[in-house]
Amino acid sequence: MNSYNHYLIFADLFRYPDEKYPERVEQCLTMLSKNYPEVVDEMKVFQEYIQTHTSDEREELFTKTFDVQPICYLDLGYVIWGEDYKRGAFLLHMQQEQEAAGNDCGTELPDNISNILTLFTKTDDQALLDELAVKILIPGVKKMIAEFEQARVDLKVKVLKKLHKAIIQEELNSGNVYRKVFETLLYILKKDFEHVHFEEAPTAILNQQHHQSFFGKHSVNIEVNNIVNNYKLD
Repeated sequence: MNSYNHYLIFADLFRYPDEKYPERVEQCLTMLSKNYPEVVDEMKVFQEYIQTHTSDEREELFTKTFDVQPICYLDLGYVIWGEDYKRGAFLLHMQQEQEAAGNDCGTELPDNISNILTLFTKTDDQALLDELAVKILIPGVKKMIAEFEQARVDLKVKVLKKLHKAIIQEELNSGNVYRKVFETLLYILKKDFEHVHFEEAPTAILNQQHHQSFFGKHSVNIEVNNIVNNYKLD
């Protein structure tokens, strides 16, 4: 069985930051220095932010990145399929796999990126992990990174203002350091699974319905994403 313990480190970085969060970032840098030195500088940008900001500021950044009118969601099924029924089928499948592996998902859904990354340390089903890495994590993380593109962020803020829903502090969206974590994770996934060849993922469902999501996403966020997805940038 391959050792995927480094994914547990990343799983913790995508959870709400507690008092030990700076230690976990340091642990990540140590692991990268040993195994993936080529992306250390990428993560140092994130480390610097964590070290130079208070716990309240770290919590605020996490909340406004992933929770309150978020830049991106952490539920991979939603990232890939949106409101499509395929997300429900994937969610059910992931629940079964998480339970079979004895992974307690806590208050998050089984397709949350933290829970899927943790699964990599809980099961010896290599075929499952290969498929999750190439069909779900790699394309999903790519989509997450795309949401941090400044033009897209600026457009979302513009739409939110038009809808009178702009409650996010814009400065927290500019150059958001969580992008560095996603980019580092993407590099490692590609490196670890470069020998695996699948079609990356099914075509994502971009045109989401304007209704309250069954999975608890706010309708205003669906509306904003729908407008942004259909807006042609010059």
